[in-house]
Amino acid sequence: MKIENTKAQMRKGVLEYCILSILKDDDAYVAEILGTLKDAKMLVVEGTIYPLLTRLKNAGLLNYRWEESTSGPPRKYYGLTETGKLFLNELNTTWSELQNAVNLVTSTKKTTTK
Repeated sequence: MKIENTKAQMRKGVLEYCILSILKDDDAYVAEILGTLKDAKMLVVEGTIYPLLTRLKNAGLLNYRWEESTSGPPRKYYGLTETGKLFLNELNTTWSELQNAVNLVTSTKKTTTK
């Protein structure tokens, strides 16, 4: 089993949460979202993010708007809907619970009784 495959699967598992978190305060376009993810060492390519953004939009968690750009074609800015904000709040709770559980399991020495 290769560690890179496992690491990639772990990143994929939290990617939706990270994208929603990036958009919690301000709308952003894809290049900004990708830049934030790359700065955080989340290795994501455009071919991965577009279908994910579409899925989140279709689920009612995101909306988008077009905005003219001074340096090229118009940009599509994504933002959280009210449903997306509520969903993100639930994910924050779930993430905290999951973090605590994983920390407990990975840092506790197992004792066996015989």
